[in-house]
Formats: sequence, C-alpha cells, structure tokens
Amino acid sequence: MGPIFRLSQEMKKCDIDEERIKHPPYRSAVLLTRGNLQNQGFTIQHIELRQYVENYDPKLGYYSLITVLIKTDKGTVEIKYDEGFKGANALESVVELLTKYIGFSSIINRALIELQS
Repeated sequence: MGPIFRLSQEMKKCDIDEERIKHPPYRSAVLLTRGNLQNQGFTIQHIELRQYVENYDPKLGYYSLITVLIKTDKGTVEIKYDEGFKGANALESVVELLTKYIGFSSIINRALIELQS
C-alpha cells in the first residue's frame, strides 16, 4: 500500500457514511498530483482513487467501496465512485476504466458540483 494523502484543509465528504471510511484506505492510486488543471474556475491539484475493503465472501470475493478524492484550490471532496463485490483487482479495473475509456472529466465535474453546493 502506498502513502496516504493527508489534507491540511477541511474535507467535504459527499454520499459516503463516515463510518465506512474512518480507517485508512486499503489501497489507493494517484491519478494526478501537483496538477494545475483548470475547470469551471477551479484548479484541480490532486485526484486519487481509494479502495476500502469492507467484507470478504468466499464465493463472491472482496466487497469494496471505491472513492474519488479531488483536491482543488477551493476545497477538497471525497465522493463514492463504486461499490460491490469487485474482486481482488477492483482498484486496477477502475483506474483502467478512467484512464483508457471514460477520462477524468466525469468525476471532476461531479466533484466540482459537490464543492459548489
């Protein structure tokens, strides 16, 4: 497991029960760091996917909560991206999906809407 990104400013968590993410993530993947990406008047500085493993079933595998942490110049938000029995490679699958097919725009736009509200 890589280093965990600690925030110095208050973080807004949307659509996530605090109890589910009170412990450090099982794994994380940084998609953007030291960024200077401009979008809707925000400067996107950091994008990270976090995997919290909540359960294991011998037949279904690991039950994971995958969140997206986005740090901007105007605040930070962590939002739910996906959850379910996703198996041992859940985080890698989401990283591949975002970087090869969907891109960052959908998760960035969703996070910025949450920061604006």
